Amino acid sequence: MNVRLEGFVALRLGVIAACAAACVSMSGCASVGAATGALAGVATGAVTTNPAIGIGVGIAVQAATDEAVKRVTKSLHGDQQMAIAVTAGMSDVGETRPWKVKHTLPIENGHGEVRVLREFDNALASCKEFAFSVADSDDPASHADWFLATACKQTEGWKWASAEPAVERWGNLQ
Repeated sequence: MNVRLEGFVALRLGVIAACAAACVSMSGCASVGAATGALAGVATGAVTTNPAIGIGVGIAVQAATDEAVKRVTKSLHGDQQMAIAVTAGMSDVGETRPWKVKHTLPIENGHGEVRVLREFDNALASCKEFAFSVADSDDPASHADWFLATACKQTEGWKWASAEPAVERWGNLQ
């Protein structure tokens, strides 16, 4: 390939990358995989001059990116659940305490209150049922949604123990 054609391909790939980055930053995490896959597919197709290889690479990159985003999101949600469960474990029945999670990157941060409703023992562990809120913003007058959940005491400490009541909050990523 001559130098002029290589420069054109590099410029074209740079423009595509910039457009994909702009799309990703505007549309959120749900489209990261699609944008990354499209970018990889176009870049591969341009370099190999074979669209079939570009499509294959694009699909593979999209699938891998989507899985990575789901894994990170699940971990961040787990941080919130852990903070809420620990707060519930430290609280007595009827007591309300604040909870807060602040990540290094400003995504999936959260705060609200935990109110322990009852404490009970089962054959495996001591558990607490609680209501927790998740505030929309840091404004004290902001709207907060309330959810019900259960935490149980394990050897490592208090752990999240319920799935269904909080599915509305975290989807199926529990």
